[in-house]
Amino acid sequence: MKEQWDSEKIQYQRQTSADLIKHLELFCTVVMKDDSRCDSCFLSVSTNLSQTLRTRQLLIDFDGGRPILSLRAPPDLVNFPSVSRPRWPSECEVISDTIHHIEWDPPEPEPFYQLTGCERTPMPARKDKGKVVYFTDHAMKHAYFTTSRFGGSKGPIKNATYDISESDLILEFESRFESGNLQKVVQVGVYDYELTLRTDMYTNKHTQWFYFRVRNMKAGETYCFTIVNLMKSNSLYSVGMRPLLYSERAAKEKGVGWQRIGSNIRYYRNCNQDKNSVPPTLYSLTWTFQFPYDSDTCYLAHCYPYTYSRLQNYLRCISSDPNVASYCNLRVLCRSLAGNDVYVLTITSRGASKCEDRMKKTVVVTARVHPGETNGSWMMEGFLDFLLGESEDARLLRDMFVFKVVPMLNPDGVVVGNYRCSLAGRDLNRNYKTVLRDSFPCVWYTRNMVERLMTTTDVVLYCDFHGHNRKNNVFMYGCKNHGEPALRLRERIFPLMFSKNANNKFSFKSCRFQVQKSKEGTGRIAMWNLGIKNSYTMEASFGGSTLGDRRGTHFTTQDLKSFGFHFCDTLLDYYDPDPSKVNYCLTELSALRRDLGIDSEFSVSDLETRYSFTVALLFKVDCEIFTHILYIDMCLIGSKSISLLFNQSFFINNSFLTTSPLLMSA
Repeated sequence: MKEQWDSEKIQYQRQTSADLIKHLELFCTVVMKDDSRCDSCFLSVSTNLSQTLRTRQLLIDFDGGRPILSLRAPPDLVNFPSVSRPRWPSECEVISDTIHHIEWDPPEPEPFYQLTGCERTPMPARKDKGKVVYFTDHAMKHAYFTTSRFGGSKGPIKNATYDISESDLILEFESRFESGNLQKVVQVGVYDYELTLRTDMYTNKHTQWFYFRVRNMKAGETYCFTIVNLMKSNSLYSVGMRPLLYSERAAKEKGVGWQRIGSNIRYYRNCNQDKNSVPPTLYSLTWTFQFPYDSDTCYLAHCYPYTYSRLQNYLRCISSDPNVASYCNLRVLCRSLAGNDVYVLTITSRGASKCEDRMKKTVVVTARVHPGETNGSWMMEGFLDFLLGESEDARLLRDMFVFKVVPMLNPDGVVVGNYRCSLAGRDLNRNYKTVLRDSFPCVWYTRNMVERLMTTTDVVLYCDFHGHNRKNNVFMYGCKNHGEPALRLRERIFPLMFSKNANNKFSFKSCRFQVQKSKEGTGRIAMWNLGIKNSYTMEASFGGSTLGDRRGTHFTTQDLKSFGFHFCDTLLDYYDPDPSKVNYCLTELSALRRDLGIDSEFSVSDLETRYSFTVALLFKVDCEIFTHILYIDMCLIGSKSISLLFNQSFFINNSFLTTSPLLMSA
């Protein structure tokens, strides 16, 4: 044995790195043919090879007598700076102020604004009227992204505020901080202001996200803000959604954070718009409100901000916790166009052997491909809080699965305050099929990671967390299986289960299951085409819920986090070794299709609409009573002309509670 080792030692030193692996496997095979082998022999082989090759990067493990070769992960691959300093495009002016918001939930859910029908539409000011009180230059040095720096432009920060002193009754605005968005403000009345948002960088569209600071206010006075260049034809602001306000003084003195504010809220098409303007149609959002304190520092936002720096601080806490580090690896998946790190977490319990780990199924979860959809990040944080916790359910999930998590797919867009695009000026969620790695690194590397995973493990579910601007509640978009008829309902089971775990916030009625050609570049369809049959986009409304005891109330940050908890809960239900829950949901969906005589190529949401309308006609009852077929109660019908038999079944374990009616006969 000693002579053979000396001979092989000389040969190893003369090989290339690729040949070394090949010869190493051969040598280990020779060693293992010796019947006298033992664990100490294996350890000796590993130690001697490391010394011979003069490297600690090569790891040798043995599983059932077979050598398993791997490379040691680079130490300290993720180094978080003590102070987060994201990279900005070099032409961006960034103020040095540190922005911090406390996390707080109101004691009671905040209600939607109740429209009166008397909300006024402010007359827009003529171009030669009004006083410009804030303006940031949107003109870029180039029409496309070129370079980036920590902290943005190296030159002095220009004063974007015009002729304002504390004695004036003019508000002082600022948005040149992380995730901020406000380009121009014109004072058109003593307390009335017209606001213009900045489009996504290197584009001329996508104005929806706003987040800015206000100072020099007077408490008790009613201010009117009107954003004049929104581009969506409709919005949740039309049905009661209210903007958010954060007062630094209220946070310091009362511990109160972001609050919903506003009256006289109206979303409408601009009436005096130039027909030759681009885009041809713009919309306005107007609202009135009062500041709580004089001379305070306040922030207003479209949704609860969640910055790249907040994510880095969260991940820093994870990586510094030795308990979490035992089952969570944090690495850099790639770097964005601006050079910001895109992180990936691998979360799973350590098996007895690497072979056992490879047998686990994999779940891939991503978020924040659209930077203005901050609710996706709050859901992601809730998901990670649960999965990295010490509960029995969290341990069980880590034992069952390997989780690959990309918490922020578009850090550049988040940093600069975009609503939808990256610094390439394109929507990343339409470019998952791209071959342009250098132009779209975040989604290219994510897809590549999944493709590599699928060669070694079974990726059973993919979900991308989003926010939705035109529909209330939480819901999912899935894909339609065109294969075996029995499988066409399978992709609907997970969302149906989710609706039972969060029945006062999740709307199964709003779910859609389609594969549209225009959406083939999305993560959901791209992953489905790779072979992941359970591939979803989970959408959380910017507004709130219209269901159950939460009807007519806004979502809070804790609500958004809870959807991450419910996602984990639903995973446990869906992959429960006892198949009764899955079979029950499958039977329920199959019965609905069969009893209503609808072709197998049906949409569950369409089915619900048809059923609600038909029953309402039969009984002359308001359609809204029947909008969700899973919760019809016999007492609502009150007619003996048709006999309905309701089969009520309950699954209490894992918060899985179902009351499900089946239409049996007429």
